[in-house]
Amino acid sequence: MGSYILALDQGTTSSRAIVFDEQGCVAGSAQYPFTQHYPRAGWVEHDAMEIWDTERRAAAEAIKAVDAGHIAGIGVTNQRETTVLWDKTTGEPVYHAIVWQCRRTAQLCEELKRQGMAERIQSTTGLLIDAYFSATKIRWILDNVPHARERAEKGELLFGTVESWLIWRLTGQHVTDYSNASRTMLFDIHRLVWDEELCRILHIPMQILPRPVGNSQVYGYVKEGIEGLEALAGVPVCGAAGDQQAALFGQTCFAPGDAKNTYGTGCFTLMNLGDAPVRSRAGLVSSVAWHINGKTTYALEGSVFNGGSTIQWLRDELKLVDSAPDCDRLAESVSDSGGVLIVPAFTGLGAPYWDMYARGAILGITRGTNRAHIARAVLESIAYQVTDLMLAMRQDAGRDITSLRVDGGASVSDVMMQMQADLLRIPVDRPAMVETTAFGAAALAGLSCGVWHSLEELKTLRRSQRVFVPQRVQADCDADYHLWKRAVSRASDWIEH
Repeated sequence: MGSYILALDQGTTSSRAIVFDEQGCVAGSAQYPFTQHYPRAGWVEHDAMEIWDTERRAAAEAIKAVDAGHIAGIGVTNQRETTVLWDKTTGEPVYHAIVWQCRRTAQLCEELKRQGMAERIQSTTGLLIDAYFSATKIRWILDNVPHARERAEKGELLFGTVESWLIWRLTGQHVTDYSNASRTMLFDIHRLVWDEELCRILHIPMQILPRPVGNSQVYGYVKEGIEGLEALAGVPVCGAAGDQQAALFGQTCFAPGDAKNTYGTGCFTLMNLGDAPVRSRAGLVSSVAWHINGKTTYALEGSVFNGGSTIQWLRDELKLVDSAPDCDRLAESVSDSGGVLIVPAFTGLGAPYWDMYARGAILGITRGTNRAHIARAVLESIAYQVTDLMLAMRQDAGRDITSLRVDGGASVSDVMMQMQADLLRIPVDRPAMVETTAFGAAALAGLSCGVWHSLEELKTLRRSQRVFVPQRVQADCDADYHLWKRAVSRASDWIEH
């Protein structure tokens, strides 16, 4: 009997646990959704205890499929930037987790820009000033939750992004991996340390910050007596990465120039940069991709805030479809969107626009527009946004991207993957095993505990399920993309400020 790796994949809308065998195949899995809290317009929160409880239950259920005594290690991957502060003695969060999507600190970000901090922050952290990242969320909790700041300064509170929170609950160790640390807006990605001056400027006491660690090493061991996880006591937690870096790793994008896009709630395009970060001129950000055996690999990244969530909006708010596959069927029932364009800027626009004041728009409607046209325009809007990112990436990195590896829930859409290949004029490669984020975390843990021994060995585990190649005439695709850019200009800067 071989060894297994348990991956905890803590996402924005659900907590999942997947057990992988030595061939990289799924041997067991479980998933639990949890509550989304929207206390005000533009605010998004999660209950960190509910995150822990759903992740713990998912893990307990997933490991029933195998002999838990053969689980060699645990890898953790997570929704990034989401911010938790908790009491280090009781483990109680002092406030709901503030989610990456939350825009409540937009004004604080504007203030930092007015203070001339943009250059300092980008050159140190690789990031642009935005409410998306963790630093201003930490500051908000310290400033707005009664007694939080004084407790933090006394050393009574701990901060962590979600992987840090889960590792602490499992092992008692307060650490964060470099990939997640590099999404806080407080981390020097060149020296791999917290930046004291940035912490001082943002009024964040450094004693609350976790210890930064590599992505493939032992952080601690599962404690005795965790309900449902008793069989895992003593198993090392030995791999961690933010979800997008984990997906890049899980897609085996190990060479500079390799790129992947995850079609999740948002869309996230990452390109392997090798051992040196690139200073983006096109509104992208640089982060640590992973740090293994003392060697750091960097990634260039662009984020689309609303990808798969646009399909959810079509289903849940507009009620035009009953399920995501219905959206595909509707979209395929028409040859084009009938001139309709949708800009899904529900929470502003991410890269390369970084316009927090943009709002969603539906343009080009005529009396002949029907729900099939709208469904097709929704899928096109996702493909257009990814095209924006890829074009910016080519420009920044100064190199061609020869193919795009894809994953995430919405990547199952054949019609959308074909749109993507047509717009980008390159092959779009969908893997047979689409759980690439969880597999990335498992692979990092498996390298650390000896289940796998090299990147070359991991590469042999990835297989393509289908490769989409460009089919439409380029001139037609270019004309459509030009219309998309016009539509974005209409939705831009909509909120008066």
